[in-house]
Amino acid sequence: MNIQIFGIKKCQDTRKAERFFKERGIKYQFIDLTIKGMSKGELKSVSQQVAWGDLLNSSGKLYQSQYKTHMVRDIGEALLQNPMLLNTPVVRNGTAATVGYRPEIWKAWT
Repeated sequence: MNIQIFGIKKCQDTRKAERFFKERGIKYQFIDLTIKGMSKGELKSVSQQVAWGDLLNSSGKLYQSQYKTHMVRDIGEALLQNPMLLNTPVVRNGTAATVGYRPEIWKAWT
């Protein structure tokens, strides 16, 4: 298993995702989106498993203040330029991926 958690330390669902894997003794890599975003390849891999609309956090402060008045034509490019627009956590296991707190799916991975 190669678990990656993309998230923000202040996000409650990200902390719950980390706790889920810690409690089961599963090693994971945490990528803090405030420091580093997803690569183009990682985002492409995730977008094959998750709808673009689910990846974009349209209820977040950043989207509301900067993107709401403009139509986001290329969601992928917007997410690459500003990873804080992602819904968190994004959890990857190889080619499989989820957005948000999804323990029912993660259990199937273990």
